[in-house]
Amino acid sequence: MARTVLFVMTGSNRWTLKDGTTHPTGFWAEEAVAPLEIFRDAGFDVTIATPGGVRPPVDEGSLSAESAGSEEAATHFRDVIESAPEFQNPIALSAVNLADYDAVFVPGGHGPMEDLAVDADAGTILTAAKQAEVPLGIVCHGPAILLSAVDTNGQSLFAGQTVTAFTNAEEQQAGLADQAPWLLQDRLTDAGLKVIADEPWAPHVETDGSLFTGQNPASSAPLATALVERLGKVN
Repeated sequence: MARTVLFVMTGSNRWTLKDGTTHPTGFWAEEAVAPLEIFRDAGFDVTIATPGGVRPPVDEGSLSAESAGSEEAATHFRDVIESAPEFQNPIALSAVNLADYDAVFVPGGHGPMEDLAVDADAGTILTAAKQAEVPLGIVCHGPAILLSAVDTNGQSLFAGQTVTAFTNAEEQQAGLADQAPWLLQDRLTDAGLKVIADEPWAPHVETDGSLFTGQNPASSAPLATALVERLGKVN
């Protein structure tokens, strides 16, 4: 029987800045496409779920040659996003039965900071995954979703765990830190998680039990590979 991975992805194409204006966003292409291909190559099936079952919007900025690393990579990312059936037919987060999946993966982009960070269905999925020790792989801004999983007192269910995520330094270098309503590294730290920051833009993965996190886009492929190693290849 094939292993199955649930991609929990943003449904938001905008990020509300602290002055109330919005910045166009979505998911970061590399952080979804590279892991999708790694899981497929390992023989896994992937299902994408979003708030309301909307098609996940890609951050157009992640499809530039500069962001993707080359024009060829940018074209490849766009082709996969436009043609892969997984991206065309997402299910709603509210329809997810976690028992159907062997792992959960959350790509980043600023979109998750807008919706997944405060989505009750996302919190339900993460709570169930933590309780069942289902491997969770979360990259870049994706760890914003960890903020959605709280107990009845509003305390993070992941407090005390070690993670990495897009850092304050990377947000500063990307040019949006001063406009952000909150910074991910700060908010995760405030929630009681131990955030390990490596060099900006360098691949960096942290593992704490069944929780796997990657710092930035360059970490998405190593993160997916670590999950495959935990689960074992089907092929």
